[in-house]
Amino acid sequence: MKVKTLATSGIIAALYVAVTFLIAPFGFTNIQFRLSEMFNHLVVFNKKYIIGIVLGVFVANLLFSELGPIDLVFGVGQSVIALSITIFSAKFISGLYKRMLFNTLVFTVTMFLIAWELNIVLELPFLLTWLFVAVGEFVVMMVGIPVMIALNKRINLEKLI
Repeated sequence: MKVKTLATSGIIAALYVAVTFLIAPFGFTNIQFRLSEMFNHLVVFNKKYIIGIVLGVFVANLLFSELGPIDLVFGVGQSVIALSITIFSAKFISGLYKRMLFNTLVFTVTMFLIAWELNIVLELPFLLTWLFVAVGEFVVMMVGIPVMIALNKRINLEKLI
């Protein structure tokens, strides 16, 4: 791995953790608005961002989640699955907006894993919990689209890593 990729991945992970910390009370319950999830759109620009995002999710869940080790499995697993689907789909979907919309939908749907986790740990009703976490994820990811597009215009996210 190149030093530039390693350093950029570390910065992305640190940003993910810092933004998660800012809204920690709203990032680990059945109603989630984890703003750091907008970083998931980075893989649309370059698949190498998966390293920093997954590391950020792992560290954030390790430091801030009250759910314990199971959150490392479900939270990180959900991110790896959704990011991998988005990376794979890039071969078939052209255009940043279309890929970001697809990424938003993938993350929204795969929130069933987080709902399942919350059902196991907190005994919350699965379908209602899935609805709540999916809506939160959808809102954050949709807000993240124009943010990431604007950021890309300033620093060219494709070539940053």
